[in-house]
This record gives sequence, C-alpha cells and structure tokens, in this order.
Amino acid sequence: MMDFTDHSSFQLEKAKQFILEENDFLVVSHVQPDGDAASSTIAIGLILQKLNKSFIMINEDKIPIKFDYLSGYENIQHAGTIDSIPRKYSNIITVDCADYSRIGIVERWFEDSPTILNIDHHPTNDQYGTIPLIQTDAAATVEILYYLIEALKLMWTKPLADCIYTGLLTDTGGFRYSNTSSGVMKIASMMLEYGVEGHRLAEHLLERIAFSHLIILKRALASLSFAEHNQIGWMLVTQEDITLSQANNEDLEGLVNYPRNIEGVEVGLLFKEITASVVKVSFRSAGKVDVASIAQRLGGGGHTRASGCTLNMTMDEAVPFIVNEIKQEMA
Repeated sequence: MMDFTDHSSFQLEKAKQFILEENDFLVVSHVQPDGDAASSTIAIGLILQKLNKSFIMINEDKIPIKFDYLSGYENIQHAGTIDSIPRKYSNIITVDCADYSRIGIVERWFEDSPTILNIDHHPTNDQYGTIPLIQTDAAATVEILYYLIEALKLMWTKPLADCIYTGLLTDTGGFRYSNTSSGVMKIASMMLEYGVEGHRLAEHLLERIAFSHLIILKRALASLSFAEHNQIGWMLVTQEDITLSQANNEDLEGLVNYPRNIEGVEVGLLFKEITASVVKVSFRSAGKVDVASIAQRLGGGGHTRASGCTLNMTMDEAVPFIVNEIKQEMA
C-alpha cells in the first residue's frame, strides 16, 4: 500500500478534521477534467453527501460525457455557462489540480481568504492552499481519497467504489503505466468486491472510440515527425483539424501516446493549436527524460513521464522551441 510519512499522515488527519468540522463546501478539479479529476470530484461529493454536508461541485469545463455513469455526474456545474456568480465560498476542496491556475475561472467563486484543502498527487504541485494533502507516490488523486474515506470510517458503496476504480483505471492507462503499484492493485481489487464491473469500465473508457476521434487521429498522424535519431516524435493538431473533424477535447485524449509508443522514441509530443498564437503541448516520456521539469519551467507541470504546458507562440515557433528543450534535457 502507499507509504504515508508522518507529515502526510498529519495532513490526512487535518483534511479529515476540516471536512468533519466545516460545512458549505465548493469542490473543484482542474480545467479540461480527465478521469481522475472527474471521479475525484464526484467521490468528494459522495463523501460530503454521506456526512450530510452542503456543497456544490463545479468545473470551468464540461465533464466528459463518458463519465456520466458516475453517480452525481449530472450535479457538477459547468462554470463556463454561468454568466453571474450566485455567491462565494470560504471552504474549498480542490482535487487533482497540479497548480492553482488550473482551477481556472472557478476562482471567482472563492471568498477573498478561503480555506483550501488541496488534494493532489502531482510532483509539481506547489502545495498551495491552507491544507495541502499531497502524496506524490500516489498513482492518482483517487488513491489518496481511498485513504481519506478509510480515515473517515465511511461505509463503502458501489457508486463510491466506481469513482475510485475509474480514477485508478484512467490514470494508470488501464493498469499498464509504471505508477501501477501493488497498492493500486489491492485497492482496485477491493473496489471490485464492492461491485465495480471492471471489464465494462475498461471497454467503455479504454476500448471504444468516437468517429470524430478516428478522424482527428487520421489527420494528426499525417503530421507525425521525428528528431534526434527518432528519439523525439510529435504530432500536430490545428484548429482547422479540430473544425473539420468536429472533434472536442475528449477526442484528443490519448493522441500523444501514438508518437510515444513507437519503438525507440524517448519523448512523444502533441502540439495542439488553441489560437493562432497559443499552443498547448502534451509530453510523454519513456522514462529517461523528466518531462515534468521541462513543463514546469515553462509554466506547466505534471509527472516525470506525463506533463504539459501552454506556450504563447505560433505552432511554427512552438515545435522547434520544445524539440530543442528536449534535446538539451537529453544531452
């Protein structure tokens, strides 16, 4: 199981007391939420519901529809569609937000000096907030939430187990990545005992693809390029690609793995054009290159093998710039 140090055990206890003693929470995960962010948000909602606490769940972006089987999915508010701020909150729980800026426009719902419980597993997290519950050896934020649920002595239910299993499944790439520890597998096994249908979730989340994903993949593969004796590989997604394929953010998930999975590639990249002068870069490493350090010094963050950043550059400027940064890291 995950090794909690004395410090992190203390932080776990502080998080527990904050949840038990306070009320009226705002729960938020990072912009463009993935499986761990979505399931962590809903898991916190289920925890608070069990404790008869009042709360709202909110995100700057829409939660991907593929997670609509999670109990409470429909209750997550989409801040991007709300014109006015109905009220502000002083008790905040952030989940899976590697840095404060990843909260996005939901920050407008915060009181001036809120109490923030920051629950995360990213090594680049700067421990923002009042109570930082950061465990960098956790495979996913839901792994930390498993221990929080145990500390709160809550009864396990299938909806809660679905959340924990979903976050583990997606953030370990179907239990294939190097963060798949024996502790992860033990927790996953327990969730199966609580009724999770692992094979159905694997097919739904990892196997089935939308037609729009297939079209955007076809266009991205046409841009596949290499450098440094094929040790660096990358693909491009332009605004024209997105428009013509009618793709959304969900359709772009996993594209970066295509260059990364090619034999001999040490770093795979996906360059996504946000506007003519803004490009989002996703990094995936085979292990020799710490892509988190590159992303962090460019204003982003993430994990040693999986990270990202956003650059105020054109696509033509961003590609050689990032490739050169990786070359320097490999030297």
